[in-house]
Amino acid sequence: MTAVVDFDKCTGCGACTEVCPVEAITLNDDGKACVNADDCTDCGACADECPSEAITLAD
Repeated sequence: MTAVVDFDKCTGCGACTEVCPVEAITLNDDGKACVNADDCTDCGACADECPSEAITLAD
């Protein structure tokens, strides 16, 4: 599993980047969250924190 971002829902607030324990999420040039799947540990902290429900865990 890995965190997946719905770019249409992402507001670029950065809440996910602050709670990711392995810093696997950054904001891209468009201000949207991007997940580095190789670093993601599937903990779900980002999905729990996202106020716009733009992040889900998927296989």
